[in-house]
Amino acid sequence: MSDAARVLERCAQLGEISEESGRLTRRFGTDAMREANALVAGWMREAGLTVREDEVGNLIGRHGEGRAFVLGSHLDTVPNAGRYDGPLGVLVALAAVERGRPRVPIEVVGFADEEGVRFGSAYLGSAAFAGRFDPGWLDLVDEDGIRLGDLVAGVPAGGPPPLGYLEVHIEQGPVLERLGEPLGVVTAIAGQSHAEVTFAGEAGHAGTVPMGSRRDALAGAAEWVLAVELEGPLATVGRLDVEPGARNVIPGKATMALDVRDADDGVRDAAVIALRARAAEIADRRRLDLVWEDTASIPAVDMDARLTAAFRGFPRLVSGAGHDAAMMATVAPAAMLFVRCRGGISHHPDESVEEADVAAALDALERFLRAL
Repeated sequence: MSDAARVLERCAQLGEISEESGRLTRRFGTDAMREANALVAGWMREAGLTVREDEVGNLIGRHGEGRAFVLGSHLDTVPNAGRYDGPLGVLVALAAVERGRPRVPIEVVGFADEEGVRFGSAYLGSAAFAGRFDPGWLDLVDEDGIRLGDLVAGVPAGGPPPLGYLEVHIEQGPVLERLGEPLGVVTAIAGQSHAEVTFAGEAGHAGTVPMGSRRDALAGAAEWVLAVELEGPLATVGRLDVEPGARNVIPGKATMALDVRDADDGVRDAAVIALRARAAEIADRRRLDLVWEDTASIPAVDMDARLTAAFRGFPRLVSGAGHDAAMMATVAPAAMLFVRCRGGISHHPDESVEEADVAAALDALERFLRAL
């Protein structure tokens, strides 16, 4: 069996470990996560690595002593996930180390929580590893009333800054497939702006209020959603809640979740300002009230130019999705290598990668480690 085939076989084995029957869901702090860690820990020990878990459940396999270069990704998943988002990077890293011991200390890390599904705490695992864990997170509570602090062994302090960090990850988009390229090198992780946007009008009977007299919140929201599509850079309205929500009632309130992303924070900020002005214009013209709440602003993160330059001959891409590399870049030089995925499908059971592309990623990572 080839090294790449073994990686895919291990991804398949991990894909059977889930909280739910019939679909892959593996959240932070669950029995499924503990079982996944145990399985990967066994593979790490077989590879000759010294294995431990930190306070939040990050799985760490080490070769050598002293400050290490870190290879990793996450082992948690979104609900109804595919097999490769996260685990592929951990298992490619492990396979590369199995091929031969690098000349510098290496840690292969399976982060415990990148997706943030259970507690809304994206990058929790890598934040803990990097020594940037917010003690306030201990008081976060999941939908079942379980406190995050009851699932961890304490506030993690992190260790010495790594020599660097490299993450292999499926692209989660269609660019590499369109280019006909198996691999791409990430130059930056896009910044993100999030907002809750509400249009409030007046509910009324659908059969008695004339069209010209209506203050229809949903109509205003619909106009603005189209403006987001036409005027935004990479902008999405991912949720729309309508009240009262009855067939025969004019919508009196419509609340939306806005997501704007760009590798240039200036472009992103300008887009948010423009979309807010557009929402105000629509609300004023339609006699609606507008409530705009900025809920997050996450800056873009550039990958390290020196590490990125080590991967010659591959196309350069910006990652529109967030990754543990964004957190690790705050404490060490960081780089990312994308692997082509069929149709750009991710966060879905149909995630798929080709064995030849995984083999290409392994070869590229092996060359990188030899040059360290």
